[in-house]
Amino acid sequence: EVRRGDAEIELSTKEFALLETLMRRPGEVLSRLELIEHAWDFAYETRSNVVDVYVRRLRRKLGDGTIETVRGAGYRLRGDG
Repeated sequence: EVRRGDAEIELSTKEFALLETLMRRPGEVLSRLELIEHAWDFAYETRSNVVDVYVRRLRRKLGDGTIETVRGAGYRLRGDG
């Protein structure tokens, strides 16, 4: 279960896995490859935008400031998110 304040946020299995991976290493930049390796059960083409799509979905549900894009490196969960 994921909550923001008093509101429950419904996440798909993959959205939850991605958020959990980011939460285990708050403030650390995780590459797309690292996120795929931890949140998905199988390898994706490295040029796939699957991580970008799921980050976009999470941002819509959690708020834009929660997950930060680090250009050329990956994503990180903001410490105050």
